[in-house]
Amino acid sequence: STMRKRKTTGSSHSSTDLSEEKEELRLKQEVGLISGVSLIAGTMIGSGIFMSPEWVLHHMGSPASSLLIWAACGLLAMLGALSYAELGTIIKESGGEYIYILRIFGSFPAFLFAYTSVILVRPAGLAAVCLSFAEYAVAPFYPGCSSPQVVIKCTAAACILILTIINCLNVRLATSIMNIFTAAKLLALLVIVVGGLVVLAKGQTQSFQNAFQNTTASIGTVGVAFYQGLWSFDGWNNLNYVTEELKKPEVTLPRAVMIAIPLVTCLYLLVNVSYLAAMTPSELLSSGAVAVTWGDKVLGNWAWLISLSVALSTFGSSNGTFFSGGRVCYIAAREGHMPDILSMAHVRCLTPSPALLFTSAMSLIMIISGSFTSIVNFFSFIAWFFYGMTISGLLYLKIKKRELPRSYKVPIIIPIIVLMAAVYLVLAPIIDQPQMEILYIVLFIFSGVILYFPLVHFKCHPRFLQRITLHLQLFLEVAPTTRDAN
Repeated sequence: STMRKRKTTGSSHSSTDLSEEKEELRLKQEVGLISGVSLIAGTMIGSGIFMSPEWVLHHMGSPASSLLIWAACGLLAMLGALSYAELGTIIKESGGEYIYILRIFGSFPAFLFAYTSVILVRPAGLAAVCLSFAEYAVAPFYPGCSSPQVVIKCTAAACILILTIINCLNVRLATSIMNIFTAAKLLALLVIVVGGLVVLAKGQTQSFQNAFQNTTASIGTVGVAFYQGLWSFDGWNNLNYVTEELKKPEVTLPRAVMIAIPLVTCLYLLVNVSYLAAMTPSELLSSGAVAVTWGDKVLGNWAWLISLSVALSTFGSSNGTFFSGGRVCYIAAREGHMPDILSMAHVRCLTPSPALLFTSAMSLIMIISGSFTSIVNFFSFIAWFFYGMTISGLLYLKIKKRELPRSYKVPIIIPIIVLMAAVYLVLAPIIDQPQMEILYIVLFIFSGVILYFPLVHFKCHPRFLQRITLHLQLFLEVAPTTRDAN
């Protein structure tokens, strides 16, 4: 089978023209410690810190409890990343959760993950980031009032279409955009932190008096607040998607995690303190774009700088999500779990254009039908379901496969804590506030059963599917990528 073939061909060296091109341009064949730290931090700092604070505060009800949620999210991301670091030194293959679930639990659960990830999770992540880009891009045109939803959604859709064109035509341009826009996001956060310290020095501390007043204690509401906070930390597992390209993964992976995640957590806490110093909780809750409101309060005539920086930051982040997102889709297609067309590359541009076009189409559907907060909640529910499955795989390896060589070990209590948190995050909103949307998501995940057995397990490929693939190949000018099987 395709899966067994993959095991026998030296997986750390096997590659394709496409993956060679992407690794050469993006990762330069080897990722060291500094590159690893910037890859994690650069992915984590996206749209979340500019959008989620008002929603965390909305669900928690008080400034102090919302800051505790942010600190807890950073700690959970840290523990999860350390657990993944051990997995990365046992299974030294790129692909993150997909490859770990495949190697530990087998083909069927891995297919369910790939099916859900390609159709729902990645497009949902992209849709949420593009909606936050749109919120900040149009905010200066509607001073003093919230922007119309139709304008925000049209701008987000335009953002996705521009990203699709860039990523399908030119890989080098896509990587350049990521590097340039990383500077914009760091500049915006630095300005907010320094501005907040100045405001605090002037004695504006009213938001921190009786800071725990009106705190919400319902388990479901706390779970949803965690969803919003953890969205800002999404990307803590990013290095596990490129394990094959890491220089000394057994050393680089855990060290990069231990540097990047505490740095980002401290930065997020300082930014939240800055927001609360400049605004009262009620002002923060009524703001559609928190950083823009902060800029109006603190920077006055220079407030447009924040809006521009955040729009650039979120555009760069959505480009990064779009660019790196093809990896799971590509690897799953290579393992025979996705249609062949999704693993093909454009014959001249050497970009995975079918996978990118498919992601783009799914993201546009989500933008039309959902809002930022609903997409984030739905994204987080699915993500933590599969994070929990992956962590349970690590516990299985630690208990049943102790003989497997591993250069880095986490104490068993760490994956147990992460698994308990994952179970809580998946079950708490269902138990406390059951919603039909969650039932639809669960039904969708398990609808993969209908496709898995005929198409993957029994390999029944109807003639008409092959004809469609052929026509799509001709129309999109794509071809299968060759595998180096030495």
